[in-house]
Amino acid sequence: MPRISTPHSRPIPMANNKTNARTAWTIAAVVAAMIGLSYAAVPLYAAFCKATGYGGVLRTADTESATLGQRIINVHFDTNVSGDLPWSFEPEVDSINVRTGQTATVFFKVKNLSNQQTAAVASYNVSEQVSPWFYKISCFCTSEQHLGPGESADLPVVFYLDPALEKDEAMKGVETVTLSYTFYSSKQDPQPVADAAKNKPKL
Repeated sequence: MPRISTPHSRPIPMANNKTNARTAWTIAAVVAAMIGLSYAAVPLYAAFCKATGYGGVLRTADTESATLGQRIINVHFDTNVSGDLPWSFEPEVDSINVRTGQTATVFFKVKNLSNQQTAAVASYNVSEQVSPWFYKISCFCTSEQHLGPGESADLPVVFYLDPALEKDEAMKGVETVTLSYTFYSSKQDPQPVADAAKNKPKL
């Protein structure tokens, strides 16, 4: 008769609990660090774009340019309003010709088309090749804008193009750039006309 052999039973070694715990903590720490870096990357990237003009973000300046350049650039203005904001928004002119180093001031007209108190903030963008050289001195995009029912306002933007752009290979042959603004509704509950009137300060 055939003989059936049975392998000798061997004890299964127990896993090292300390090693497993250390590995688990290491993995958890790595995951937490990755999540933290992903959140930190957002403001860091925004700061980088603001400082360098990368991604079409305008740079800021406290004063006018100290020098004038030679080139004339046509700056076209594009305006947009988000679908949930009952505003009209347009520039006083569609475009202007600006000499590099020259300070320009342009007004944008906004109007609240609703019968409610509204508030909004504006985002902005400029053609990416010119963004390192596009400096805004003053802009309505730095603060929240409030309009009462049917109210309108003229909002100024003051800017200049750095004459250094004339040495930029990417700007050679570029005659027109676009500055774009979009207004978005603020995260506030709109007030009915009656409530808005009650909240107005008494003179």
